[in-house]
Amino acid sequence: MRRPGRAAVVLAVAVAAAMAVLAGVFATRLSEDPQPSDSPLVGAPSPVLTLPLLDGSGEIAIPDPEARVTVINFFASWCLECRVEHPDLLAVAEAFSDSGVRLIQVAYQDRLDDSIAFLNELGVSPLVRYAADPGSRAAIAFGVFGIPETFFIGPDGVVAARFTGPSDSLSLGRQIDLILGSGRPE
Repeated sequence: MRRPGRAAVVLAVAVAAAMAVLAGVFATRLSEDPQPSDSPLVGAPSPVLTLPLLDGSGEIAIPDPEARVTVINFFASWCLECRVEHPDLLAVAEAFSDSGVRLIQVAYQDRLDDSIAFLNELGVSPLVRYAADPGSRAAIAFGVFGIPETFFIGPDGVVAARFTGPSDSLSLGRQIDLILGSGRPE
């Protein structure tokens, strides 16, 4: 029986160390509550856009001029984390429906049919507006680099916060409460 060479042992140790580091990163990422993330847009006026609705029935303005708080969530049918956070987004839309909060979900680099199938499978709400993003105009304007990403625009039209990764209803609600209470997060 042949013994492994020194290079094979070093390679095995390096792979094991890399896997341990990667596992640690994933474990800490998955165990944390969603928190606001840095973005050059936070504290700046929101990009002003008009996007077509996914169902072709019209358009939606970003930020929504009728909303006290506009929450914009970028999602895609191929995003597993988007699937995880979707029920929480619908719950938040319901919980804040009487508070002037508008939730807009924007399909990110996804085929129209796939986005619609995703939403039909997981559920839609009449309280949420679902938009397409032709040419990724909104994603570029907001600086989206991975999904899901969620942006919060306050009543003054300024981007108040950005969440990266999947959000849960408690974190989303806490951020909305901060904006509604003071106009700005702490």
